[in-house]
Amino acid sequence: MSRYSNRLKGVNKNRMYEKTFESRQVDEVKQYRTPVFKYPTDEQLKRIDYIAHTWHYGDQFYKLADKHYGDPTLWWVIAQYNQKPTEGHMEIGEQIKIPFPLARVLKMMR
Repeated sequence: MSRYSNRLKGVNKNRMYEKTFESRQVDEVKQYRTPVFKYPTDEQLKRIDYIAHTWHYGDQFYKLADKHYGDPTLWWVIAQYNQKPTEGHMEIGEQIKIPFPLARVLKMMR
């Protein structure tokens, strides 16, 4: 299940990108719109279990998703749930939550 499956697309005709358009020989570029992230409400959080994980050197969201969900492409679930968009926002020793059951979490975050 791709995180892009429900994303809106837009058309960019902004002249600020004129050189890019010329180099690509196009008049416009179709692109994904910036998403609005949805986080579970306090009430929803009560219905989600989680596994606590202490962030270690070498950790990556995709590795944790593969380990806990069996699918590394679901890395964004852990990142979004913890409101940490990238590993660069993490610090060694920081506690994060690996939410489950996955089906319930996905329903709340879409």
